[in-house]
Amino acid sequence: MDKALAGVRVLDLSHVQAGPSCTQILAWLGADVIKVELPGRGDITRSQLRDLPGADSLYFTMLNCNKRSITLNLKAAQGKKILTELLKTSDVMVENFGPGVLDRQGFTWEQIRDINPRIIYASIKGFGPGPYLECKAYETIAQAMGGAMSTTGFEDGPPTSTGAQIGDSGTGIHAVAGILAALYQRSSTGRGQRVEVAMQDAVLNLCRVKIRDQQRLQHGPLPEYPNREFGDEVPRSGNASGGGQPGSALRCHPGGPNDYCYVIIQPQIWPVLAKLIGRPELANDPAFNSPEARLGHLDEVFSIVEQWTMQHPKFEVMRALMEADIPCGPVLSTRDLIQDDSLAARGMIVQVKHQQRGTFKTVGCPIVLSDSPVEVQSSPLLGEHTYEILGELGYSGAEIEQMRADAVI
Repeated sequence: MDKALAGVRVLDLSHVQAGPSCTQILAWLGADVIKVELPGRGDITRSQLRDLPGADSLYFTMLNCNKRSITLNLKAAQGKKILTELLKTSDVMVENFGPGVLDRQGFTWEQIRDINPRIIYASIKGFGPGPYLECKAYETIAQAMGGAMSTTGFEDGPPTSTGAQIGDSGTGIHAVAGILAALYQRSSTGRGQRVEVAMQDAVLNLCRVKIRDQQRLQHGPLPEYPNREFGDEVPRSGNASGGGQPGSALRCHPGGPNDYCYVIIQPQIWPVLAKLIGRPELANDPAFNSPEARLGHLDEVFSIVEQWTMQHPKFEVMRALMEADIPCGPVLSTRDLIQDDSLAARGMIVQVKHQQRGTFKTVGCPIVLSDSPVEVQSSPLLGEHTYEILGELGYSGAEIEQMRADAVI
């Protein structure tokens, strides 16, 4: 069965996480992704956070599955010539270099468009045009400058980053959307175009509900927030749900760092919940029997429910609440997730064979297409497909060996 993106070639000049997370999704969906790397070193993440000597790190392997790797020295004239040939035969190019890096090497958008008018040139940067353009961006910097950190954490604590990589991988998936849209538009126009995604902008998009609440503050306090006082900025609100239904992470037995279950109290479920936790009298108590009454002392409300959850393991709490049709979810640790049989059965946690590592586990493709199942394959070794790709361009074995001797590849 053909994959969704079969026949689409992606030239991957990206590195670290934001770009590779984008191109890995495209590879999973069937595109031929050619990762262009520096000879002798490759993507810097190959050696970052290594857990096995002499083997590509999990950082690299988990972001570069299903790709081919070619090493290419873009400072050499022959390297530029090969890149030009690859551009002519590619549908998409993705890069996340610093501003102007490719321009200075002779590959501006205008020049790339002249080489191949049908190509989609996707560019991932930390910031868009403006005062921050030249600033270096990392995951937590994007979270800080996109609105996530100021609204994450507890009211009496410092701004906190989220463990989810919304700056890097979040930007990558935004880039996927732009690339696919551009490919679709090309089917009718015949023209390629430039796709630009900034990490700050992607985080801001993911923080839209907080921008919503910033405007609501003009009309008074935010009643669904647990905070006692409100200034002129959206406060950090701990584990409040951020929506119209109050929720909280409640401790469970035996009390480990992730023995919690997140519980949401919808208006209609209060009598059922009160009965379940052994406090049926609260169903008719004026201090508890309406959302308006509970809103004034949510800490006490959740403390009462927590007295019950602390007596049971989080999965038992989940089962009991689900049977009562009460929204909830146990806090799953990284160990819980990597050992979850249901996630493995669905292909969301996958075990992959690797030439150096033996096997490793990775996160599967979160986009499921009924007619294009994803087969997760290993990440490539550095330059593993150099001869193969150059052969496809028409170079002979002798020419390839000479390029290696000349440090072009």
